Parts: sequence; C-alpha cells; structure tokens
Amino acid sequence: MSGPLRVVLVDDHRLFRAGVRSELGADVEVVGEAGTVAEAVAVVVATQPDVVLLDVHMPDGGGRAVLAGVGTSAPDTRFLALSVSDAAEDVIGVIRGGARGYVTKSISTEELADAVRRVAGGDAVFSPRLAGFVLDAFSGTPPAPTDAPVHDDDLDRLTARERDVLRLIARGYTYKEVAAELFISGKTVETHVSSVLRKLQLSNRRELSRWAADRRLV
Repeated sequence: MSGPLRVVLVDDHRLFRAGVRSELGADVEVVGEAGTVAEAVAVVVATQPDVVLLDVHMPDGGGRAVLAGVGTSAPDTRFLALSVSDAAEDVIGVIRGGARGYVTKSISTEELADAVRRVAGGDAVFSPRLAGFVLDAFSGTPPAPTDAPVHDDDLDRLTARERDVLRLIARGYTYKEVAAELFISGKTVETHVSSVLRKLQLSNRRELSRWAADRRLV
C-alpha cells in the first residue's frame, strides 16, 4: 500500500480527534472526522477510507451503530475501535459488529500508528488482555452467567459517559485522572459521579467500586 493510510476519526470529543490527528501526523492522511453516528456513516461511505478509528461510546449509539449503518457500503474499509473502555461487553460487541481490532485510549502514539497499519494490512489488533475476551467469545466458551436482570436495568439507567466515568473511578482513578483520560473537566467528572451515585442509590466511591466489581465492570 503506497502513500499514507487514509483514515477517518470518529469520536464525539473534538479535542480528542484533534489530538489524534496531531499525534499521528505523517503516518496517516485524515480524510474525514465525525462526532455522531449519522456523520460517521456519511463520511465513511463518502470517503471510503482504509481505516476508521472508531469510538465505542457516543451519545447517539456509538461504534456498533456506525458499523451497522455503514454495513456493506465501504467493503474495503477496516474499523479499529479506540475507546477508554476495556469492558468485555464493549470489546465483544464491537468485534461482533465487524471491527478488526480494539485498543484503549491509553495506547501510545507509536502503538496506535502501528495498530492502524496492521489493521489496514488485514491483521486483528487488540490491547493487552483484551484478546482473551474475543477468544472466549468466538471459541464457543459460554459467557459468564449474568445475575438477575435488575443488574442490567441498573446499568441502563446510566449514560455512556457515566459508564465510562464509573469504570475509571471504580479502578481507583482520581477525578483529575478521569478528566484527563476522558478529555473533560474535573467539574464535569464530579457531576457525572454525583449522577451515578444518585441513580444507583449509592453513598460513596467505595460502594460504587464494589457495585462495579460485582458486575465485572472493572
């Protein structure tokens, strides 16, 4: 494949897209960007890029919705999920939807550039430990049994961004670290945490961490 790879960036945070564009530099040619599912489907179909760097969680549906919307309209385009989440259900869901790889936003610039090249070349690429989720899901190994449906109902009360914040807080991130990871302000993190505690009827971070661990979200 001659010349830089043609890439579309899909993420609902403009600042994050700008950072990725700047960091990848000459390694790729960014031929389009999108912050919503509808924008993403339109730009991917219009530009037919080599690779789409795809956010998993967006307010209007996220990565799986983009994959479903594009369908067979970009047959030579490969999708690489780039997300803050390393939850098994997110990884498996987007791979089942058609993505060729899944890396987390903690990846280095060099690793991301390499992942884009490898996915464009036909490889399946995953951040460390995520490959196991996919192997289990596609090897016929039954998924871990879920508890009562109320657990899913509880999680469904949260927005995608609240779930991102929940997972990071439950892993012991400080508010400042969560803000840096998600490209949002510390005040916004506080607002999300308060909302999560209220919706789940929890009192503090310790209870939140236990709640997330019980549901295998961390």
